[in-house]
Amino acid sequence: MAEDTETRRKRLLHRSRYTGMKETDILLGSFAARHLPTFTDRELDQYESLLENYDDPQIYAWAIGRDPVPQHLDSGVMKLLRAYKLPL
Repeated sequence: MAEDTETRRKRLLHRSRYTGMKETDILLGSFAARHLPTFTDRELDQYESLLENYDDPQIYAWAIGRDPVPQHLDSGVMKLLRAYKLPL
């Protein structure tokens, strides 16, 4: 049975909050809570692919601008992540 969109969003939110690296947990958890509710299916695909195919330290390095984002990953979701500022 296919996963419905709301279940998928909840799964991705949980995955974002428990990445294995505290800095990434904080950044991605907050980012996901803010953006997942409005992501389209395509944006959910992009975000899920990022989480599934790349390790946490590398995602964090791209997100904070320490490393350049590879061209094939420079999607709308990655642009949102790079522009995202944690709420105070």
